[in-house]
Amino acid sequence: MPDKVKVLVVGLGNMGASHASAYHRNPGFEIVGLMSRSMKSKKIPDELKGYPLFEDFDEAMKSTKPDAVSINSWPNTHAEYAIKAINAGAHVFMEKPLATNIEDAEKVVALAKAKNRKLVLGYILRVHPSWVKFIELGQGLGKPLVMRLNLNQQSNGPAWSWHKNLIDSLIPIVDCGVHYVDVMCQLTGAKPVRVHGIGAKLWAEAAQPNYGHLHVTFDDGSVGWYEAGWGPMMSETAYFVKDVVGPKGSVSIVAGQAESGKDKLEEVSDSADIDRHTKTDALKVHYAEVGPDKNFVRKDEIISMEDEPGHQELCDREQAFFLKAIREDLDLTESMDAAVNSLRIVLAAEQSINEKRAIELA
Repeated sequence: MPDKVKVLVVGLGNMGASHASAYHRNPGFEIVGLMSRSMKSKKIPDELKGYPLFEDFDEAMKSTKPDAVSINSWPNTHAEYAIKAINAGAHVFMEKPLATNIEDAEKVVALAKAKNRKLVLGYILRVHPSWVKFIELGQGLGKPLVMRLNLNQQSNGPAWSWHKNLIDSLIPIVDCGVHYVDVMCQLTGAKPVRVHGIGAKLWAEAAQPNYGHLHVTFDDGSVGWYEAGWGPMMSETAYFVKDVVGPKGSVSIVAGQAESGKDKLEEVSDSADIDRHTKTDALKVHYAEVGPDKNFVRKDEIISMEDEPGHQELCDREQAFFLKAIREDLDLTESMDAAVNSLRIVLAAEQSINEKRAIELA
């Protein structure tokens, strides 16, 4: 492997531009091209100007001959681009989800394993110290667990078109749901057995339902739900709920609350701001144990996360891991299989919405 990993960056939206910035500043990578099917209309960030630009994936692959390809395009292109890249001998970083159907997802993972190419998925919460701590604390709450997660976003300004175009590929509970279902699977370490979904189309301009709710039952008795809605009509009240409850207490991610332990949270607006999607500020730990008088033995604990990494730093961490995986030949079997598993669950929720029934998972 040469000193620098030559990388072709595909897609220059929110995530693509952030990952390109990470490659640009990481001395282990050399960007050999930027590709977008709408490159002519893209505003190239100043730090990325000067790199070769392409509007055709095949042409970009042929011209640049990359060691690695970073796929950050619309979800309905992910599997196609990944298969072409792996067959050309390149390692792949891919933003979630793996594909828009489980068959293609399994093909991509099987090919990466067969060709011994690294496939790193953009599950950004796996490199987020606050979320790692949240999962660690949640795993200590006993069984079964109750998991409550949501991320609703108002579509306004650039987010209006961004969300609408995403819905053309995947409904919200599928696109973002893979992150949070993956968290549920890490928390429980259990097998999902049943999925139920509900959905509604509130946005006339959107091609598919823009609101959805999925429920998952695990074989250890744990249950979880995830809610996601995008659109100009979505409420910003309780748009960010992230907590897990077990027999021993609960752990919650609290946005807008500092270590001072305020009783009332500061209102957090701009739900479509990508920096808010991973923001935690604090973890609130509640202990269920009571004494002889039935009062709680321990007070709730606030763990400050004010110094947590921002969105760009998290992307930097993802790409540092991608480089490490390539250079050290890391075994990525667990993370690849987990990506397929989380996609299987959210697609079952979409099937449940369409068929108006609960889906039993094999």
